[in-house]
Amino acid sequence: MKFTISREQFLQPLQLVSGAIERRHTLPILSNILLVVKEGVLTLTGTDLEVELISHLSLAADSYEDGEITVPAKKLVDICRGLSDGNDITFQVDGTKATIRSGRGRYTLSTLSASDYPNLEDWQADVEFVISQNDLKHLIDSTSFAMAQQVVRYYLNGMSLETEDNNIRTVATDGHRLALCNLAYTTETLPVRQVIIPRKGVLEINRLIEANDNSVKVKIGSNHISVKSSGFVFTSKLVDGRFPDHRRVLPKETTKAVTANKDVMKKAFSRASILSNEKFRGVRLNLSNGELKITANNPEQEEAEEIVDVNYQGEELEIGFNVAYLIDVMNALKTDEVKFNLSDSSASALIEDATNSTALYVIMPMRL
Repeated sequence: MKFTISREQFLQPLQLVSGAIERRHTLPILSNILLVVKEGVLTLTGTDLEVELISHLSLAADSYEDGEITVPAKKLVDICRGLSDGNDITFQVDGTKATIRSGRGRYTLSTLSASDYPNLEDWQADVEFVISQNDLKHLIDSTSFAMAQQVVRYYLNGMSLETEDNNIRTVATDGHRLALCNLAYTTETLPVRQVIIPRKGVLEINRLIEANDNSVKVKIGSNHISVKSSGFVFTSKLVDGRFPDHRRVLPKETTKAVTANKDVMKKAFSRASILSNEKFRGVRLNLSNGELKITANNPEQEEAEEIVDVNYQGEELEIGFNVAYLIDVMNALKTDEVKFNLSDSSASALIEDATNSTALYVIMPMRL
């Protein structure tokens, strides 16, 4: 097996694919990247058995010999990253060693047989749709921050993706807060389907896609989801479990509507959080006509107080929240005005864009 390719052409897909590979693994071959040359195409594959990432590169005529091999991913990336711009890389396999030549440098890597490299089993898609990378990124960015991390209820360690007629919805929750985003999909009518993408899969998809109008094709099967663009094919296993019904979590009838400037609120929450309890991160909100008072204190008896002008007329309310959750929502909203829908001190808050309710956020209150 042999191929010659420019450093620039090789490095970006190599870095892309190596992102799916875990550093430390019980199976040594999972630290390797699979290289396959066949009919003028170089295919790079990385996997950790949960997610798989493939990228294809065209090779110039007479610059390759067909074959397949696996080599340590991190070492290959580090070598190629360290090479000078404008250099060609020649990769050749001799016996059990792979040799990389570039300029006057030569590097010999250990290899493992390609036939031992695991690949995700073949599967059939029962839902397929094409979506712009911008729209997919918006669906993920609006909700993924609320995913749980390593909680016992394993089905919360991921993001729910739902299709229904002309709507695509993402939902994430960690049991204390919930984020939901709806996207109107007018290209075609979609079947009703709901799957849970694991946390790593969500973060990888978001790393791979770019904020542009180029399309990707999403395929959903019974146990897998794949995202295919012109530069890569990403596949992830799905989480087997039942995701909570968001309709039961969304507050139905709130009695107090508060609108305010989002950036002003975000900065006030950020400043107040400095003196909040480092463990519980609680802030107290006191709502009255035309203003919101934000207070935070900690075991050292230090206290922060912020007063923000808001658009509100009605009964006074005192309620506590985790300030980190409030700041996360402010960061996720791409708007000038934010709307808080509240009822009483024991009811969850529903937060949304004041002019557009495609994204909704629910935060449970805290006892302070």
